[in-house]
Amino acid sequence: MQPNFYTTQKEKERALLIGINHPIQTAFPAEDCLEELALLADTAGLEVIGQVIQNVKNIEASTYIGCGKIAEIAERIRADKVDIAVFDEDLTPAQNKNIEKLWNCKVIDRSALILEIFARRARTREARTQVELAQLEYMLPRLTRIWTHLERQAGGGVFTKGPGETQLETDRRLVGKRIALLKKELEKIQRHRQTQRSGRKNVFKVSLIGYTNAGKSTLMNALANADVHVENRLFATLDATTRKVYLNEDHSCLLTDTVGFIRKLPHQLVASFRSTLEEVREADLLIHLVDISTHRYQEQMETVKDVLRELGASEVPLLLAFNKVDLITDENFLTRLDAQYPKSIFLSARRNIGLQKLKNAVLELIDSDYVEHSVRIPDYQNDALSLIQHLAEVLSMHQERHEWIIRYRARRKHDEQITEFIRHHNKIPGYAAS
Repeated sequence: MQPNFYTTQKEKERALLIGINHPIQTAFPAEDCLEELALLADTAGLEVIGQVIQNVKNIEASTYIGCGKIAEIAERIRADKVDIAVFDEDLTPAQNKNIEKLWNCKVIDRSALILEIFARRARTREARTQVELAQLEYMLPRLTRIWTHLERQAGGGVFTKGPGETQLETDRRLVGKRIALLKKELEKIQRHRQTQRSGRKNVFKVSLIGYTNAGKSTLMNALANADVHVENRLFATLDATTRKVYLNEDHSCLLTDTVGFIRKLPHQLVASFRSTLEEVREADLLIHLVDISTHRYQEQMETVKDVLRELGASEVPLLLAFNKVDLITDENFLTRLDAQYPKSIFLSARRNIGLQKLKNAVLELIDSDYVEHSVRIPDYQNDALSLIQHLAEVLSMHQERHEWIIRYRARRKHDEQITEFIRHHNKIPGYAAS
């Protein structure tokens, strides 16, 4: 007799994906958008059983798509026993609530799905704090959906509305307090990060950026033996990791692996992860890693540029690196890409191809970022002397009468700080720089 085995593994929710074709939408066709949405759904632990694409000229205020398509999808949801419908577009709280009533199943939008993935993948206290804040800010205007059990009291009479309103107000107040607490916590984290960055002023800082699943963590491991978790899924890692990378015997840099970017990244996440993404804005160099094995690589490059603009990091020097060349069999494609982006690097992080070329390119940028300078300062200007010693490498230093003559090597931005400081604080005429 065969023994009975019971599984405790929870069955995956059956998901139907819904994409929208807008007349003006050309960068990301609905088919490509749903392909990415399917990857997101898989990362979130959903079982995708089908998809629907709807052409939309005008967005319906109450249900986003027209009533005819709403009825058609409702039939499919019942027939296929769909547990959850996932929109690739963001829905308003009212649209979300109305569609759930009509379809009698759970309905979420793209932002909610990404927030769910972040919540599942957050590991450190900082990441969990950031994700919880983003989720609560997303949830706050949608709290009315939680209290659907009060709808049966809507027929009127005594005490039919009071309890619902009281509970909802209480819930909103509690969520508001929690949001305020999390924001204070993130302010502490940001101050801690600023303290960490202030101790790295003389170190060349490089940040890895790119579309999610471009291979940043694999490259981080290849360059720095960082032991960062690698998985062929979107948003495999959320926590910023910083490691020292030796470029040659005499030079090194600090390399930071940042969270991946994605099309229509929820603004709540951009806001809450700002302390982490500050690493991007404060970097001396950005390595933009691009997955050229996907046909959407150009659109993904544009998405990364858009996020950089949103972060105020568009002016940070950028080195373009095309990853996964080992998956490309068309040599003409690589030749055309090299001609289009002549200063880019081609590599395979997984197979350690082109890593030395990447290091050499970073070395060239580091060398071009440094200047040598000579200054004369009065011997009583201890604050200027301290600044030079703090921000620069002193090459030579000797005293003539009542002046220090100092030759130093410094990064351009630090040299500008030193020059401006001396110019404004030197009270003795005759200051000279060469």
